[in-house]
Amino acid sequence: MSKNKTLATVNGVSISEQDVETMLQRLGSQRAARFESVQGRQRILEDLITQQLLLADAKENSLEQEEAFQEQLSKVKDDVLIQYSVQKLINAVQIDSKEVQEYYEQHKDEFMTGDSVQASHILLDNETVAQEVLGKLNDGMTFEEAANVFSKCQSEQNGGDLGFFTRGKMVQEFEEVAFAMEVGEISQPVKTQFGYHIIKLVARKPARPSVFAEVEDQLGQQLLETKRNETYQQKSQALRGKYTVVVND
Repeated sequence: MSKNKTLATVNGVSISEQDVETMLQRLGSQRAARFESVQGRQRILEDLITQQLLLADAKENSLEQEEAFQEQLSKVKDDVLIQYSVQKLINAVQIDSKEVQEYYEQHKDEFMTGDSVQASHILLDNETVAQEVLGKLNDGMTFEEAANVFSKCQSEQNGGDLGFFTRGKMVQEFEEVAFAMEVGEISQPVKTQFGYHIIKLVARKPARPSVFAEVEDQLGQQLLETKRNETYQQKSQALRGKYTVVVND
């Protein structure tokens, strides 16, 4: 359906599919989800129709000429003008890749990738089953085969492999055991909120400096925000010297 399609006309004013979409966007993702159905969109359309009816009635009764309305309009205009001024100020501030590169080169010690480990696991429902599977591993069954047969995690398709991860990526109980293990070691069952895990440590990588490509985007955004904030503060100070400011105790 074309978003330009007219869904209703109120006093000569068209309401289109795009108007409904715009209203949904203004509601935010959580609220908008309640109106995604055909019935929900119809409710949005009915509300837009009501708004146009109220607008037509307000104009007919010259409400926009009332002093109270003019006061509110003036406040809204000032608010919009402030927002526009701030947006124009900060949008004029940009940062190029050379600035980001220079900052990175001068602060390399600040950009470290934490130590990481590669682990595989077998997720089981209870400790009894976990001990039984551990017994099969001790009897010679390969970890990958056991994961494929017994694990309740989707990683069973990859022999239980979870890949490399740094601290803070796994639940605490799992992480504490994994980072304390030696490469090739298989753990006793570890209880977490998900069940019981048998963990095998596959590999370990020590902490290392992050290469520029790994941090460029995030660093660039951080430097841009800092630069824009500094510009905002400098503008504020300059204007305080130009206009009279009185702060009452």
